[in-house]
Amino acid sequence: MARDPAHPASPRTAVQAAFDAASREYDRTRRQLVPCFDDFYQTVIDRLPFASGAAPRVLDLGAGTGLLAAKILAAHPSSDVTLVDVAEAMLAQARARLSQAVEAGRAHFVVSDLTHVEFPGSFDAIVSALAIHHLEAASKRDLFARVHRALRPGGVFLNADQVRGSTPRLEAIHKGAWLAQVKERGVSAPDLAAAQERMKLDQTDTLEAQLAWLTEAGLRDVGCFFQHYMFAVFGGFKTEAPTTR
Repeated sequence: MARDPAHPASPRTAVQAAFDAASREYDRTRRQLVPCFDDFYQTVIDRLPFASGAAPRVLDLGAGTGLLAAKILAAHPSSDVTLVDVAEAMLAQARARLSQAVEAGRAHFVVSDLTHVEFPGSFDAIVSALAIHHLEAASKRDLFARVHRALRPGGVFLNADQVRGSTPRLEAIHKGAWLAQVKERGVSAPDLAAAQERMKLDQTDTLEAQLAWLTEAGLRDVGCFFQHYMFAVFGGFKTEAPTTR
C-alpha cells in the first residue's frame, strides 16, 4: 500500500486507531448499523454518469474495506479506482476484497488522512462513503475545494455520509430512529457499544451547510439524491469545459 509521498504519515489519530481496530469486524455489522444499506450504496452507483463499457478513473476517499469500490467495479468493470484511507488495516481488507482488480492494475491504494492527501491526478468521479463526517467543518470545506480541482470537466462528486439534523429536534429524531432500527435488526450489545464509541469521533454537519460548501467550491447542480434520517447521498458536478469555436 502506497503512502502519500507528499505528506508523510501524521501521528496516529483516534480515527485511525478506531478503524484499524475495527477492520476485521467492520463489514459484518454494516447492514445492521446502516439500516438503509442497499439504497444508500446503490444511489451512488446509480448516479455515476458512465455508459456501459466505460473506463472511468475513480477516487474513493475514506475507502475503508473497499465496500463502495467493489460495487463500482462490479457496475463498471473497466474502472480504474484509487482508494484512500488513513487506516492501513482497513485498506488491507480492501486489497483482499479487490484482488482481481489489483492483479489487473486497476486498484491502487494510498494511506493518508483526508486533510493531507494530495490527489494523484484527475478523475471522472470522486466518491466517499461514511468517512468525511470525521472531518471538522473547515476541513470539509477545504476537501470539497480540492475535490473540485481534481475532477475532470463533466466529473461528479458523490458523498454517502452521515449528516446532522438541521435543528436539535431533528437531530434527536435522527438518532432515535437509528437506534430503534439497528436494534430491530438484531445488533448485539457489544457491536452497538463499539459503534457508539466510534460515533464519539463524528463531526457531522448539516446537509444544508454541506450543499452550500459544495456550491462554494465550484460544483454545479448540487443536490441530495437520497436521505434516510442521518444517512444522505449528496454531491454535484463539475461543469463541462467551454467549447472553442
